[in-house]
Amino acid sequence: MILLQLFLTFFKVGMFIFGGGYAMIPFLQKEAVEINKWVTSQEFTELIAVDTVTPGPIAVNLATFVGYKVYGILGAITATLGVVLPSLIIVTIIAASFFAFKQNAIVQAILRGLKPAVVALIAVAVFYLLQQKTIIDVKTGAIALIVFVAVAFLHVHPILMVVFAGLSGILFHYLGL
Repeated sequence: MILLQLFLTFFKVGMFIFGGGYAMIPFLQKEAVEINKWVTSQEFTELIAVDTVTPGPIAVNLATFVGYKVYGILGAITATLGVVLPSLIIVTIIAASFFAFKQNAIVQAILRGLKPAVVALIAVAVFYLLQQKTIIDVKTGAIALIVFVAVAFLHVHPILMVVFAGLSGILFHYLGL
């Protein structure tokens, strides 16, 4: 029963998320932390941090991590399949009919409506992460500010900033700062 619940929960998340992994964080947080209580709020925040430095899509990684915690390897496979399958189905359908409908007024209207919703969902994810005490002192605030400025305004590649942030954490830890 738990495997079916994992699959259906992640299928639902995968079915209704547009805009990438960060947009799905509020939905997954509600399902995994609040409704099903598969992980704690602290664990969820830590999973997002680990996910940031793990290769692969955020939604897939989070599904795999949560599934593993709930039911081991089989749970990881089940949750991952659940979150990936809707996209696979939708992308296959869209790919088969994209050129026939790309200029369709209804399709264009749907996309115009989805874009601001995706921005709002990403903002909710940022708000959620800020509430989870991810910035707990001046050091972590400085790391966040440096990374934000470097990526947003100086166009430094995000991977370099993830490495910078991890090394900063190590440095602060071992220097006792």
